Amino acid sequence: MRTEVILSPAPGLLPARPFAPTPKAAQRVVEFFTAQINNDHTRKAYLNAARRFAGWCEAHGLRELAHVHPFHVAAFVKELQGRFSPPTVKQHLAALRMLFDWLVVGHILELNPAHAIRGPKHSVRKGKTPVLTADEARALLDSIAVTRKVTLDDGSETEQPLLVGLRDRALIGVMVYTFARVTAAITMRVEDYYVQGRRGWVRLHEKGGKLHTLPCHHNLDRYLEEYIAVAGIAQDAKGPLFRTLRDRSGLALTRNALWQQDAYRMIQRRATAAGIKTRIGNHTFRATGITAYLRNGGMLETAQQMAAHESPRTTGLYDRRSDDVSLDEVERIGI
Repeated sequence: MRTEVILSPAPGLLPARPFAPTPKAAQRVVEFFTAQINNDHTRKAYLNAARRFAGWCEAHGLRELAHVHPFHVAAFVKELQGRFSPPTVKQHLAALRMLFDWLVVGHILELNPAHAIRGPKHSVRKGKTPVLTADEARALLDSIAVTRKVTLDDGSETEQPLLVGLRDRALIGVMVYTFARVTAAITMRVEDYYVQGRRGWVRLHEKGGKLHTLPCHHNLDRYLEEYIAVAGIAQDAKGPLFRTLRDRSGLALTRNALWQQDAYRMIQRRATAAGIKTRIGNHTFRATGITAYLRNGGMLETAQQMAAHESPRTTGLYDRRSDDVSLDEVERIGI
């Protein structure tokens, strides 16, 4: 009898055959996706991988976990290689290995059928994230209007702060000057910007529960100070630092934190207004900041610490200094 289990936050996806032949197996799978995986993006990716494999098993007549052998997993991986990129295939295999390991530890399976399976070879020396030059990044920040002209009763004009512009400039500034991921930036609380030793510092909650603190670049210090002062949120220490707009006027904020999709749409609008042709995204500013830092003589090991990377190899993927060399060489083709 098939056991149906509702799995939050993705009901209906798992467990399913062959992952839920018994209530014990179903419960163990639920525990894997809820207790073992903390990151929402990783959970979603691993859920999709396990669901795809479960569907493949059913299509090939495999109704029980005990019937799954290494050659089945190898055949599944081979089929994936004809449909997806090597990184995606490797992620599917990693998800199955971890899940089956969890089931072995929980005495649901005797052996991990994915343990000895090798994924496709894949070596990356440069990431695909679009990067802005330092001049483009500077132009983008400078193009954001942070004041507006207001006509007074006597007919004279004066400049007033524009809250939406101050917020957007501060958010982009955090990602550029601290190499922060967008998720770390938008989950900051007001108290995560603080003064220590006469200099502003930021506290970032990065992937894997890492707490990461960095001193602010003088530009970022100014951006955050001006934004917080105009927003009037300095006393709301536990409230979100970057908030959604109350209305289209851009003059007032809610107490709701900005969503990642909101940040992406904002960046697209700002880039278009600044005349930037590069198809940038939220992650662009992380790569842009790292490249600018290294180009100005920064050390790769220090950039690794600032970006909270486990390995300098990961940081190296964001280093686009070689792009300038390649461009200079291409221009040597004198035709």
